[in-house]
Parts: sequence; structure tokens; C-alpha cells
Amino acid sequence: MQQACKIVIEPVFEANFQDSSYGFRPKRDAKQATEKVKKELYKNWYVVDADIQGYFDNINHEILLGLLNRRVSDRRVIKLCRQWLQAGVIENGKYYPTEKGSPQGGVISPLLANIYLHVLDSYWENHKELGVIVRYADDAVIVCRTRKDAELAFEHLKRIMTKLKLTLNPQKTKIVDMNKESFDFLGFRYQKFGKTKCGRKLPYMMPSKKAMKKVKDAIRVITSRKSAYEGLEQKVEKLNPLIRGWRNYFQHGNSTKRFKQLDEYVWMKLWRRVYYRQKQKKYREHVLYGFRKWYANSGIEYFYYPNKKRYGTVF
Repeated sequence: MQQACKIVIEPVFEANFQDSSYGFRPKRDAKQATEKVKKELYKNWYVVDADIQGYFDNINHEILLGLLNRRVSDRRVIKLCRQWLQAGVIENGKYYPTEKGSPQGGVISPLLANIYLHVLDSYWENHKELGVIVRYADDAVIVCRTRKDAELAFEHLKRIMTKLKLTLNPQKTKIVDMNKESFDFLGFRYQKFGKTKCGRKLPYMMPSKKAMKKVKDAIRVITSRKSAYEGLEQKVEKLNPLIRGWRNYFQHGNSTKRFKQLDEYVWMKLWRRVYYRQKQKKYREHVLYGFRKWYANSGIEYFYYPNKKRYGTVF
């Protein structure tokens, strides 16, 4: 039912959505959002890194239904959306009504979330002097030229959040000076360093520390010695989709150094798995030669393609 409703009303709202919104929209994705931020950082130096506290849990139902009413005249559709929003939850066998928030996991929830924050996008479209906003669902950054512009944008942002009955996270929302600091957005760390011939710093985007930790944790779980019943071939089958997906997402950034680190991490994890299983230190070189030979022909994917030559060579 939600999917059918989404198919009907999404084109109505999609025609009005702004170009600054990238999350959960047809033919738009996180890659486009991250590249847009990098492009704007070439000529701007201050960023308002905005984090909405508990966004999906704090959407006001009456405001959202009012926004739906502006574009949808069919009362039956509005009634359905109201019922979905107020469906409630059951915890430990007890029913609790939902007075605010959007049901996460629902097919229509991302569309409703975009409709709610379209107010923010439209306001910025009419006040371009405040800077360039890039939003992916509830994650947003505002790129400004000067600190004064960033402070003004911050004040306007707080004003709009108050009207929408939302709250900015005071610990995570901040103004970032790109001359000295960096910030994270959609898994990337943005930072300016290095100088061109004219003496200007350039923006770089690379996997963030949080993203690196997350993928290393996933690799550690797959290659752990607790799964002793699994052979190396089974581990490679599990690692390949992880490596391929992570590489495809981060390859358009300045990720070469991080990719090399991760390839080395995977190699060491699999090597330790073999070495500890053999438990014969005096035959270490023999075991290492056999492992290198196996690794070269294992079919494992690489984060950094040229590493295939490095790890595929048997000494």
C-alpha cells in the first residue's frame, strides 16, 4: 500500500524538490552530494556542519500533513498518510501511540522526510547569499565564503529548525574553518592542505576515521579465528562483496592511501590466520611462500587495483 501511494505522489513532489537535496531521490545519490561539496570548497572557506538531533523521531505530524495538503488534494491519500504516521508501536506486548516522528523502515518514510525538509531547501534557494547548502536526508552542510556568512547562515538555520520544531545537535553542529579544521560528510573526511603555484590550498576528500574503523571491524569479523570451520576460500567469498562495495563508493575521492592500508590489512589478517593455524615457526618461510602462492591465485578483490601486481607476485 505504501509503495503504491509513493508511486502516485512522488512525481508530484519531485517536480518541486530543489537541486540541493540528494537523499532518496530518483537519479540522485550520495556520490553526487559528496562531489558537490568538494566542488564548492574550491572557492569557499567556511562550512556549517549541521546535525539534526533525532530527525526521524521528531517530525511534527501536523506540519507534515499541512505540507502534504499543499500539493495533494485527495483526502483519502492524506488520511492514509495520517494513519501511517500515527500507527504506533508495540513494545513488550504493549501498544504505544506515536505523537510525532516518521516510521523508520517504511517505504514512504524517506519521501515524507524529504517533503518535511523541503522547507529548508526552498528557503535557501531564495536566499543564495547565505551560502550553498547540500543535503542528504537529515545530513546537511552549508558552504560559505567567509566566517561572517557562515555565522549568518547558522542563525538562519536555527530559525528554520525552530519553525519546523526540530533541534540541532549542539555537540555536532559547528562552524568549520577549512584553513585549520576538517569535517565529515557521508563517510568522507574533507580537508584543505597542500598549495598550488598561486599559493592556495585545495580541498581533498578521503574515507573518514569512522568509515575506516567500520570496514576494518567488518574485515576482522570475517577473518577471525573464531570461525575456524571456514576455509580461506569461504573467507574470500565473504570479503569480495565488502571490498567491491566499499571501493566503488570511495574510489571517486582521494582514497589511494587508505586503499593501500586496507589491502595490507586484509593480507595480514589472512596471513595470520594461516600462520597461527600452522603453529610451526621454524617452517615460517615455507608457509609464507605457500600462502603468497595461494593469495596470488585466490581471486580476492583489491581496494587499490595496482596492488594486484604487488600481492600477485610470488617471490
